[in-house]
Amino acid sequence: MSPLTLLLIALAGLCAAFGLLYLVARRMDNYGIVDIAWSYAFGALAAFYALAGPGWPVRRALLAAMAVLWSARLGTHLAIRVIGHHPVEDGRYQQLRKDWAGNFTTKMAGFFQMQAGSVVLLGAAFLIACLNPTPALHPLELAGAALWLIAISGEALADAQLAAFKRQAANKGKVCDVGLWHYSRHPNYFFEWLIWVAYFVFALGSPWGWVAIIGPASILYLLLRVTGIPMTEEQSLRSRGDAYRRYQSTTSAFVPWPPKRPPAASAKQ
Repeated sequence: MSPLTLLLIALAGLCAAFGLLYLVARRMDNYGIVDIAWSYAFGALAAFYALAGPGWPVRRALLAAMAVLWSARLGTHLAIRVIGHHPVEDGRYQQLRKDWAGNFTTKMAGFFQMQAGSVVLLGAAFLIACLNPTPALHPLELAGAALWLIAISGEALADAQLAAFKRQAANKGKVCDVGLWHYSRHPNYFFEWLIWVAYFVFALGSPWGWVAIIGPASILYLLLRVTGIPMTEEQSLRSRGDAYRRYQSTTSAFVPWPPKRPPAASAKQ
């Protein structure tokens, strides 16, 4: 198959899948399930490219393994969280109901289709690697795989530390500031972005690999400016108030870094 054919088949399949998912979400009255599908979709996309692409089989298999393992881990983590809280919907989607009041269902249908398109767009690194016929791994591909291993381990550790914190009844309503969360308010987001950097580095070992910069660049923008940190912190401020404001004043928002000393006024309280 040609690259364009692979791309169009992937886009059509994902648009159809997310269209059906929208109907399920509407019936459940819980649109947070789109996060689960978005995560799983990358594994499906990479597997499709690996099976149908004309590139070197070893490269295709390695790329597919990286994407499927990451996708399955993240999707399952989100599924446990979303389903565990159902029928209560994630606070971000509750806020969208307010922001889009009056035309919510139409805008949300479009939002689901945008998620399908974003998977194909962000998955450029997968397609590029699966088209490369060179029968040897480039040093950049090995570096990308090593960085991926570090990043997925960090993300899994951050998620596990937050889950363990929340399981303690004594921590209800408190701010998690232990482990990696002592050094970053969003270590899970940081390592998630680092995974996309790893895919980009991997793609650089193939012709046109630079195109894959769209992945880490877009994810960084979304995390820092749109649906990641801004919406998560708005929700945290609503639920934890001054405790979270103190956390914000001492702890890096994104990149893990030694915390600052609390402001003098806060230290005396």
